[in-house]
Amino acid sequence: MSDPYQGLQAGTFSIPAQERIVHGMPAGAAVRAEAERLGARRVFLVSGRSLGALADGPLQQVAAALGERHAGTYAAVRAHSPREDVIAAAAAARAVGADLLVGIGGGSAIDAAKAVQVCLWHGLETTAAMEPYRGGAPADIARAIEPPPDAIRMLSVSTTLSAPEFTAMAGITDSATQAKQRLAHRLMVPRTAVLDPAATLHTPAGLLFSTAIRSVDHAVECWCSPMATPATEALSLQGLRLLARALPAIQARPAELQPRMTAQFGTWQAVAALGAGVETGASHGIGYALGAGFGVAHGHTSCVLLPAVLRWNAAVNADRQRALSEAMGAPDEPAADRVAALIRQLGLPTTLREVGLRAEQLDDLAQRAMAYPPVAANPRPIRSADQVREILALAW
Repeated sequence: MSDPYQGLQAGTFSIPAQERIVHGMPAGAAVRAEAERLGARRVFLVSGRSLGALADGPLQQVAAALGERHAGTYAAVRAHSPREDVIAAAAAARAVGADLLVGIGGGSAIDAAKAVQVCLWHGLETTAAMEPYRGGAPADIARAIEPPPDAIRMLSVSTTLSAPEFTAMAGITDSATQAKQRLAHRLMVPRTAVLDPAATLHTPAGLLFSTAIRSVDHAVECWCSPMATPATEALSLQGLRLLARALPAIQARPAELQPRMTAQFGTWQAVAALGAGVETGASHGIGYALGAGFGVAHGHTSCVLLPAVLRWNAAVNADRQRALSEAMGAPDEPAADRVAALIRQLGLPTTLREVGLRAEQLDDLAQRAMAYPPVAANPRPIRSADQVREILALAW
């Protein structure tokens, strides 16, 4: 008897434990209302140095709105969320008896806050203590993340457009090895994500746009993924449509909130497939190696790698890439060219040279990239560092 399931696409659509997304209202009022709803009285804020240095930015506005509920702040998270910063933030939150965390900022701050939850759940007080909980930890020491029944959770306020607030994973850097590592559990996602377009007004244009290209990367690679399904494809294309429309509008009218709100909706849709379990591809995988190993910002890794990866992958999915071009309003233009044109229009780097790479570093980058799972999930199979080098040549 034939198998009736033969030929069907088997898979899992994971749904993180996110309760609410609050959009289009001031972040301070939204966080205060959520803290009251959850009964939190000791709210601890996690952010980065640039927001901490402002006189009246999103971090300060949230702290003021919380009033007596504000228990403390750690505003020293560095790029790529080093383990050291996560441990320091967790210690500070533990010391004040925090009962709710709020990650305020871009991907590094929000990912750090996600990881702080894990440290508080498991009583982790050193960077070495984090090792067993990372994805890919050696089997003899690996441990599952297991939140306690009363697990502390977090909210998020985004100031960039990379969308970490919608996923149940955190990218953390091990400074000793300069490797990007992943922590993941469905309760790590913010219970509530606050999308206040005004919170992005203090973000430098270059940072805002580069993180938006990171979201374009989410949409493109999830659409192109062999794991994509009809349930995820619509999300990816809608996210790309919104971003392609919103980013030039923000550039033209930087003081207006509506284009920024549209971009926030775009980032949400673009990352939805990733949050559901669709794996990305070589742009993300090589990007992790480029960011952690060579100090290149997340957004800039997507700027220099995504067009090159699209060109390299076109040998196997040119037909599929046409839908990307259509979503970006240029159906007759190759997707790689359309993405590259948007990046150039926004004044962002388009080559590895522009982000500081030297020719003699490319072999090391290619070798490092092979360790990251998205490289193995690329739609055109990558089986060797030499093939990564082909992509790097296109990005050079």
